[in-house]
Amino acid sequence: MNKKRTINELNIDFIGKRYTAAILSGVVLIICLLSMLVRGFDFGLDFTGGTVIEVGYQNPTELSAVSAAMEGAGFTGATVQHFGSRTDVLIRLAPLAGEAASAELSERVYRALSQASEGKVELRRVEFVGPQVGEDLREQGGLAVLFSLIGILIYVALRFEWRFAVGAVAALIHDVIFTVGMFSIFQIPFDLTVLAAVLAVIGYSLNDTIVIFDRIRENFRRMRKGTVIEITNVSINQTLSRTIVTSGTTLLVLFALYLFGGEVIGGFSLALIIGILVGTYSTIYIATAIVIWLGLNRGDLMPVKKEGAELDSMP
Repeated sequence: MNKKRTINELNIDFIGKRYTAAILSGVVLIICLLSMLVRGFDFGLDFTGGTVIEVGYQNPTELSAVSAAMEGAGFTGATVQHFGSRTDVLIRLAPLAGEAASAELSERVYRALSQASEGKVELRRVEFVGPQVGEDLREQGGLAVLFSLIGILIYVALRFEWRFAVGAVAALIHDVIFTVGMFSIFQIPFDLTVLAAVLAVIGYSLNDTIVIFDRIRENFRRMRKGTVIEITNVSINQTLSRTIVTSGTTLLVLFALYLFGGEVIGGFSLALIIGILVGTYSTIYIATAIVIWLGLNRGDLMPVKKEGAELDSMP
């Protein structure tokens, strides 16, 4: 007679598709690694060194005219782009041999642009990064990612179990390779803001992974029946709404930043968009799947009984 169902829980078989997901991830990661080895990265001046000059024009100007003025002044290979509006231009110059002072360089650029422009040109900002500083930043950035992964491995192993630690770190490595691989494949400029986004992706993806791991541990102790795969599927379905809401609202903000935030935070927001999307995927199909492949069982997550507890409970 009882036909009432207050909650209609989802029952999607995520883990059943883990082999297909593993093949897909393997193919994509191989492509990303090959691109990083063969094509490398389009490193920004933060890592390569050079000069960034921001100028403001009185009237909207075409980038082709700015590039022609730079070429005419002897600055070959300069990167020119609009900086928020058509009157603001950002110029990136690679390190020039024999160029001792950024003040002298910026003055030469300013004179060349002023002579080629019909309206007034305003020199707004000049930033210079030496080649040695750029190389140090590149090395320190790589070490920051490495040390963060080691710290996460230790933290998850202490909080849960070693299988969970391996799964979490494998998923994070997957996210990092995928995110930076996209920047290599499409030759998107890679600078310090992108590196900061990669570190943020590690933290975001780990948070999502810990939520699912915590629910898996809770369900192993609460549900007396069911296989490891069944309990894991239940745990993922129970946290799915939280994952969708959290990732969805974050992505809305990031898409707004990417579309309307300008060139300065374009790489940062794009790296976060890629990282959050792939991080949500890897939490289910990389981290959780690896935990299962490593042989997780109910006994690994059951609380350890204290010695003498049975004797204390006897009358």
